[in-house]
Amino acid sequence: MRRLGLKFDQILAIRFAVNVGISTTIVWTLLKLLGLSNPVWAIVSTIACSDPQPAEAGKMFIGRFVNAIVGCTIGLIFLGIGGSKEWVLPVAMATTVLISSLIIKVKAMWLQAPITAALVIASSIGDPTNAAGMNNGFRRVEDVIIGSCVGITVSWIMSKFWFIQREPEVTEKIAPMQE
Repeated sequence: MRRLGLKFDQILAIRFAVNVGISTTIVWTLLKLLGLSNPVWAIVSTIACSDPQPAEAGKMFIGRFVNAIVGCTIGLIFLGIGGSKEWVLPVAMATTVLISSLIIKVKAMWLQAPITAALVIASSIGDPTNAAGMNNGFRRVEDVIIGSCVGITVSWIMSKFWFIQREPEVTEKIAPMQE
């Protein structure tokens, strides 16, 4: 790639595109074969964890995983407390943000927690048993875990097969002043 005159950032962008393409294909095929769910949520997670730099992919993986579990748990707790009453969603969102940002403190993908809680609670609206919300919560966490695992795995494998080394910065040397 260097021979083509591409810069480090351009090469990373190309590898990111390849990672996303491979990860999306794997997730889509896997979930369809297993009949688990609509693969869209897993694909969103795989994109977030397909970073061309494995260290960044790892941060996204941990963030998505932890915050999806936090959001699902809080969403389920609030469903148990208040069901699908109107006050539940805003109070659960505020609570989820506070717990995620002040107690859990996994900053990468911290928005995942309130998003997951909202999905769990909103899915139960109109269901007197809240079963739809609970089922949806577990499905979203399942999707996030599957998608995130595929994304980080592809990112790691690609980094081993397609090693990209940053070239050292070239700085112009200044000649010493001559008298």
